[in-house]
Amino acid sequence: MILFVLRRLVGGLPTLLLVTLLVFALTRVLPGDPATLLLGEEANPQLAAKLREQLGLNRPILVQYGAWLGGLVQGDLGRSIRDNEKVSPIIWQKLPTSLELAFFALAIALLLGVPAGVVAALRRGSATDAGVTVLALSGISIPNFFLGILLVYLFSIRLDWIPPSGYVEPWVDLRKNLLLMLLPAFTLGTALAGAIARFTRNSLLEVLSQDYVRTARAKGLGERIVVWRHALRNAAIPVVTVIGLQLGGLLGGAVITEQVFSIPGFGRLVVDSVFNRDFPVLQAVVLISAISVFLVNVLVDLLYAAIDPRIRYG
Repeated sequence: MILFVLRRLVGGLPTLLLVTLLVFALTRVLPGDPATLLLGEEANPQLAAKLREQLGLNRPILVQYGAWLGGLVQGDLGRSIRDNEKVSPIIWQKLPTSLELAFFALAIALLLGVPAGVVAALRRGSATDAGVTVLALSGISIPNFFLGILLVYLFSIRLDWIPPSGYVEPWVDLRKNLLLMLLPAFTLGTALAGAIARFTRNSLLEVLSQDYVRTARAKGLGERIVVWRHALRNAAIPVVTVIGLQLGGLLGGAVITEQVFSIPGFGRLVVDSVFNRDFPVLQAVVLISAISVFLVNVLVDLLYAAIDPRIRYG
């Protein structure tokens, strides 16, 4: 198992290196000049040129990439162009917020998606099955920004139950933190819940037709034990796969949702970095997001062995 994890970690290094190269190159082709944005459109050209030299933006792109990569190997993500602060503290300040949002969204998705998929599979062809299918497809199809606005209008403006936006750290006010996280987590979790419900239903239907399920029923085991202890565990691998793929996206892909609900996480940091042409911060955010996707995929592979004893990693 340890050797497998080490091989996966080492094997992922070329991919991460390619990600850093692509991100670095793409940030440099963005229209706009950081020096001009900092000094203003009417800035003195000589002053702007001097600032570019101080920031290292006048050097060849490969030289800039080599310097950034060298600092990255030493754990240095660079300094923010806009604030002249180290990027690492900025990242670690925003990361817990996005992790919290992803955790709550995943919890909501599991609480909604798995039971809905199980009920739809057990009542195949019924009105309940059709209703679950319609709701699952609706959750997948509705854009996050539109659903978020609808939720704010209903629960914040019309009913006045939940604050429309903002963020409070859980150690400052836990109750308000949970209240403010409810709408954005539900907004992100509905699409994932729809995908989980569909995969759970289809996978469980396939497992319920297997011989060992019929044998378990013939032995007199209750339907709940047959479904939840035997069938669902064997049907879980496709579900775990889709959860892993979606979770990797949740950690760095909640850009629109964080903008709608004014959550100071990775999403808003990406938007601010793009508008300010803050290349070091943008590069660091994308890199951390890529690493999180990679680590989630490794974790999913390990969960396969925990779910199915037949899977062994030598």
